[in-house]
Amino acid sequence: MEQDILIQISNRIKERRREKNITVQELAIRANVSKGLISQIENSRTIPSLIVLIDIIKALEIDMNEFFKDIRSKSNYFPVLIKRKNEYEHFEKEHASGFHYHRIFTQSISRSTVDIVVLDLMPGSSRPMVTTEAFEYKYILSGDVEYHFDDYKVLLNQGDSMLFDGRLPHTPKNPGTNTASMLVVYFFEEKK
Repeated sequence: MEQDILIQISNRIKERRREKNITVQELAIRANVSKGLISQIENSRTIPSLIVLIDIIKALEIDMNEFFKDIRSKSNYFPVLIKRKNEYEHFEKEHASGFHYHRIFTQSISRSTVDIVVLDLMPGSSRPMVTTEAFEYKYILSGDVEYHFDDYKVLLNQGDSMLFDGRLPHTPKNPGTNTASMLVVYFFEEKK
């Protein structure tokens, strides 16, 4: 299964359990599995077998079709994945008091070299369209950045993020009057 689907399933289990005011222990008893397994599944740390997943869904008293409604791979969408800061998934891990996690992006990209940089864009800065042999992840630290792709453009605000295949011609522009900063992570795939 793709990582994004697993996260959607994990989140759906946790959301439905909380909506029904069922504790992790109660769900474990109803599904005839351990409390630790439920916790690992809800935190996307393990993949449940199909039988266990079905038992958990039944224990939550949810129709199978309703549970899987709108769960789908995000990788089939437009090759530029944009995530607004209000869409980040908040989650907690067991035994982590005072820790507030925000899952910004999860994407499976195998056999990669990672290059992490901070890019400051001055007002009015420009360059021609470029391509890279990498998947590129951008997180806007401050300011606004307008990203241009062939016939597509998107405005990203502070806290927004984006992942795309760098082989698409692209260029960022700073439409504001102050410097814009972004965290850039390049995932270069190893050549066979």
